[in-house]
Amino acid sequence: MQRVTAQLVVAAVLSLLSERCWADGGGGGGGGPVLAERVIWAVNAGGEAHVDVHGIHFKKDPLEGKIGKASDYGVRLPILRSSPEDQILYQTERYNEDTFGYDVPIREEGDYILVMKYAEVYFAQSQQKVFDVRLNGHVVVKDLDIFDRVGHSTAHDEIVPFSIRRGKLSVQGEVSTFNSKLAVEFVKGYYDNPKVCALYVMKGTLEDVPKLQPHPGLEKPEEEEEEEEDSEGGEESGRKKVPPGSKNRVQSGPRTPNPYAADNSSLMFPILVAFGVFIPTLFCLCRL
Repeated sequence: MQRVTAQLVVAAVLSLLSERCWADGGGGGGGGPVLAERVIWAVNAGGEAHVDVHGIHFKKDPLEGKIGKASDYGVRLPILRSSPEDQILYQTERYNEDTFGYDVPIREEGDYILVMKYAEVYFAQSQQKVFDVRLNGHVVVKDLDIFDRVGHSTAHDEIVPFSIRRGKLSVQGEVSTFNSKLAVEFVKGYYDNPKVCALYVMKGTLEDVPKLQPHPGLEKPEEEEEEEEDSEGGEESGRKKVPPGSKNRVQSGPRTPNPYAADNSSLMFPILVAFGVFIPTLFCLCRL
C-alpha cells in the first residue's frame, strides 16, 4: 500500500513539473501559447481567419463589406522573410481610396505593442505607394514606402510601442486622453492608397515581439555601421566622415602645408614671356 502511494506521489510531482515546463517554455512551440495569450486583438486584413505559428488567432477582417477593398493579389507570390505557414498574412490586404482604420478596444492599463504587417506585391519601385499611420491622432509612422524599405514581395513589420496609464495614451513622446478605444488609421497620401495586410495588439515590450527572418539585402557590415556612428553629427560637430580603411591610421606629425596652395608664379611666368615676345614684335610690324 505504501509503495502504491509513493508511486502516486511521484506521478503527481512529475505531472506538476511537466505543466510548469510547458508553461515556461510555451509548449513545444518556443513560447507560442504564452505569446498568444498576450495578444488582445488580431485581424487578417482582407482575408479569412488564421492561426499563425506563434498561436496568434487572427480574426477575419471585420471591415469586409463596410469600407475599402480586400485584395488577394499577393497569393500568387511567395513572400520573403515569412514562414510558409504565415505567408497568407502578407498576401492578402485591405486598401482604401481614402483614410481608413480599425478600432481596438483596450480596457486595461499597461504597456502594449502594435504590430502591423505589410508586403508590397504590386508596385515594383519606390514612391508609388506612400502613406502615414496614426494612432488616436498621433502620427506613429511617417511616409511609409514599403518597397523602399524592403523591396517587392517581402514581409515587413512596423512595430509601435505605447502605454496606457491613468486614462492617458503615451506614444513616441506624445500624450493624449484615452477612452478605452485605440484608433489605428492608415492615412491617404499623395502616392496611391493606404493599406495594411494584418495587424495585432499585444501586451508587452519590444523584446516580446517575434522577429521576421533576416533580410540579406538590408544587412550592413559592422564596419559600415561603425563608420556611420563615427560620422553622426558631422555638420554640427565639425567632424568629417572617416573613409574605409583609415580609421586606425596614425598621423606621423602635423599636416604639412601645400607649397603650391598660394604660389601662382608658375602660372604667371608663361604669360609674362608671351607679353615680352609679343610687344617687340608688334612694334617692329608697326614700323614696317
